[in-house]
Amino acid sequence: MKSLAISFLSGLVFALGLGISGMTRPVKVIGFLDFFGRWDASLALVMITAVAVYFAAWRISARMSAPLDAREFRIPSRGQIDLQLVSGAAMFGAGWGLGGFCPGPAITSLASGAPAVLVFVAAMAAGMRLHQLLVARRAQAPARASVLSPAADS
Repeated sequence: MKSLAISFLSGLVFALGLGISGMTRPVKVIGFLDFFGRWDASLALVMITAVAVYFAAWRISARMSAPLDAREFRIPSRGQIDLQLVSGAAMFGAGWGLGGFCPGPAITSLASGAPAVLVFVAAMAAGMRLHQLLVARRAQAPARASVLSPAADS
């Protein structure tokens, strides 16, 4: 229950921050990307503030033996940059630039009921599901290949 409450409060603070800063409005994102027109620096300020808060939280957590609601920290160990990471980042950036939304603001904007938001979130959910299916299919591919390969018969 404690973990659920912390998750809810974190999401609420995030959603309020997005709303107050105007980051739920695609025009803000598009304005940030319009370097040669009417450039809007407000997204850069939001990013700088987010990085500063994260930096402070990281420094505080480095001195803790465990998180408040878990037995240990689980920090990702994968550090390599590969094609999957780069292509995923490129697709994320293209979607963000074309649609003016990234996942957090899009989900927050669902409360508006705007048709464009509904279409974006539906497309995002479909893309996430397609990714799950492709990853599952790739995980099964070596097993199928070894059963069907001529080397398996020898």
